[in-house]
Amino acid sequence: MKSISKETSATNLTVVTEFLLLGFQGSQLLRNLLFLLFLVVFIATICGNLLIIILVSTTNNLHTPMYFFISQLSISDILLSTNIVPNLLHILLNNGGTVSFIGCMTQLYFFVGTDAFECLLLAVMSYDRYVAICNPLRYTSIMTNIFCVTSIIISWLIGNVFSFINMITTSKLNFCGSNIIDHLFCDLVPLLVLSCSDTFFVHLEILVLGPPSVMVPTSIIVVSYIYIVISVLRIPSSTGRQKAFSTCSSHLIVVSIFFWTIFSVYVFPKREKTWVSSKILSLLYTVFTPFINPIIYSLRNKDIKKAVQQTLHKHISRNKH
Repeated sequence: MKSISKETSATNLTVVTEFLLLGFQGSQLLRNLLFLLFLVVFIATICGNLLIIILVSTTNNLHTPMYFFISQLSISDILLSTNIVPNLLHILLNNGGTVSFIGCMTQLYFFVGTDAFECLLLAVMSYDRYVAICNPLRYTSIMTNIFCVTSIIISWLIGNVFSFINMITTSKLNFCGSNIIDHLFCDLVPLLVLSCSDTFFVHLEILVLGPPSVMVPTSIIVVSYIYIVISVLRIPSSTGRQKAFSTCSSHLIVVSIFFWTIFSVYVFPKREKTWVSSKILSLLYTVFTPFINPIIYSLRNKDIKKAVQQTLHKHISRNKH
């Protein structure tokens, strides 16, 4: 597929106006199987997360800070999944696909924004679990509606500001050589590899904004769970310890999956990492994590399972009458 570009008379450079995303290169059978797998996962992701959002908004028992945060996580997962998967399905069907420069920057913006928000949200959720287990008597006075809504608004704002800065600095780069991105979507690392201009300021921005956006939430999560573990171990009965830890085990699983994949792709050294392994790791947090999150929260949560049963019972009763 030819690159679509334009020539600038002043500099006589061929400026890229479209990118070609390769996705997974392989036989038609392999790509068809991957297409079916990702399509099923995408549909299940949207349905699962929408179910959680509907249950939390319509069930009185779920009108608590923890479930409010879980519903926000579901919104973030839907945004992330719809930003990545439909275009990925198109690429698989066509053995690659073009995306305009503006479209690429838009995808990068939503990708970085939802990821940054999720980092902050998971930190807020860990603080919620810390207060619930370590300060249960003060829980209602600390985790007020105002605090919950404010923390979500701030998290969305920080995520959007970070992604906007990231998008602007990336869009200012010159792309005048190859337009082929050997990746599943418009991510920052493969775009920097393609750029034919100095990427110093983008790398500087990553060094300045990157560590706080990942390390600060990670630190909050680690410190919260240190206090949680200490408090749980002080509970005399094993039943009490198990009950206390079960309230935050789902969140801990989600945190572990999300941050392990983020650190694997962006933080840990990449000397021995191939584009294939990067693609597989990227799939974990862009396609499979949004799919797994509602499963973890619904399978391991009695309140959500009870809300599902009540909703189904209401619909069955209405149909009978």
